[in-house]
Amino acid sequence: MNTENQIIDYKSIRKIRTGDKGFKDLAVSCIAFANAQGGTLYIGIEDKSLIPLAGQTITEDEINDTVSRLHSLCFNVSLSSSGLIKHENGGVYFKISVAPSLKSIATTSDGKIYIRIADKCEPVRNEDLQRLSIEKGAYQWELLATKFSLSDMLAENIRKFTEDIRNADRVKQHVKQMSDIEILEHYNMIDGETVTNLGVLWLGNAKQRSRISFPITVQYIVYNHLEQKVRKIEWHDNALNPKELLLEIEKEATELGYSFEFPDGLFRKQIRHYHPKVLRELLLNSFAHKSFTISSDIMICAYPDRLEISNPGGLPLGVTKDNILHQRHRRNPYFIAIMSDLGLMEGEGSGYDLIYELNGMEGKMPPVVESSFNETKVTLYSDIQNVNILPLLDYTLNNYNLSQKGFIAFGAIATATKMQSTKLSAYLQLSDDERLRSYVEPLLKDGIINKKGTKKGTTYFINPKLIANSNANIKTSLKTIEPYALKALIIEDLKYHPQSLISEIAERLPDVERNELQKMLYSMVGNEIKTTGGRTYRKYELK
Repeated sequence: MNTENQIIDYKSIRKIRTGDKGFKDLAVSCIAFANAQGGTLYIGIEDKSLIPLAGQTITEDEINDTVSRLHSLCFNVSLSSSGLIKHENGGVYFKISVAPSLKSIATTSDGKIYIRIADKCEPVRNEDLQRLSIEKGAYQWELLATKFSLSDMLAENIRKFTEDIRNADRVKQHVKQMSDIEILEHYNMIDGETVTNLGVLWLGNAKQRSRISFPITVQYIVYNHLEQKVRKIEWHDNALNPKELLLEIEKEATELGYSFEFPDGLFRKQIRHYHPKVLRELLLNSFAHKSFTISSDIMICAYPDRLEISNPGGLPLGVTKDNILHQRHRRNPYFIAIMSDLGLMEGEGSGYDLIYELNGMEGKMPPVVESSFNETKVTLYSDIQNVNILPLLDYTLNNYNLSQKGFIAFGAIATATKMQSTKLSAYLQLSDDERLRSYVEPLLKDGIINKKGTKKGTTYFINPKLIANSNANIKTSLKTIEPYALKALIIEDLKYHPQSLISEIAERLPDVERNELQKMLYSMVGNEIKTTGGRTYRKYELK
């Protein structure tokens, strides 16, 4: 079985055998599914093993009672149950299918509202109610039936789509063996003889796409260093399906293919302003997470130093700029499934982990995400923050087999030279030290990075041996200075500048981090140095 996700939740048999508390928990899942894209509850499946207990028994009466109790605990929710399903270990379980609530907001019997985000059921706050009501239309847009029938679609478009599916590496063999009609049904492009909005988007002609509210339209605008428009291309004619539109944008947006050039021994090394995989992922994110219920263009604005891509619709409910690296929530899951199966995008979620990885390994900033009620804008900067670390990044990439997490963390530490655990956690959008360990432990084990300090005072820095082996011309910095050397540096400074404020010492030692300097000074008071003055204007000098 699949792990829990946006449309699947597993519940132990104990949920229906522990009274009201268990049924209320099941009701929360039903409400959350109904307010999102629907889903399936598997009752009698253990979370950890994803199978029922061996020999587990359930009666038909228990199934009927469960459905009846849930109907009484959920408002505006349509649900149905399967019969008993037997597992190979002899245990039985059953499923409850929850349909998305298309025109109303689902609530518990006591008026509480939840929504399914990734594999969790999150409560909806009062201030999010208006947003939820608008989002619900966006969630269901793909599956809404149009006035077009399958016979209205061009046979050539159907043939091209089904051929692409059969030729795609990610598509499972049993799907490739389906008939054309079965493939269209599998990807929710048709409902009986009626074509859905999703089907028209992929299979329709320009006139048919223009009749749905609202197809994908794009503007590509190039600005000079004075931020004056110098070139503009529009795709407003609806002549292309999403795959064709993507390829056309990549072809026409020549400015996005520009490169930096750096010396690399006897040769020259080129690094594109924007990695092609990062570009594609961001373009497809703007397609996939566009709100199709808002009439507005996807905007691609290319400036000399940055790229801005914006799409109609704010970030999905529950996703913010501070959790986008890990949060998985799909506004248009069936559209994403097609793009993923065709090998055009990551498909697992937002793809931001890939973007962080590729940007980190080229010494670039992660994307900057801004979201309002009606728009999401992503800004990608082209500059390499420190060109001197490029040989170090290349050497590590070629000599170590790092995971994606490892590359993301290493790129961040290498770019900053030295990084406190609190800052690294913020960069990686992590909430606890346990999760940070999965990023840094492999790097420490392989000797790629070192650390000093403990708990929140832990600092990570690149192993000097790695820098030496890579022949990277990284400028010497006091950022990674050892404590004994820092102490000697402070003594030397106060020898020539007695009666100094901490701000004055920090100004003379700009490469030393302020908190490191402060910590060392405090530890030296009473031993090597003494103080005069009050707390605000305390001055330091040698004893």
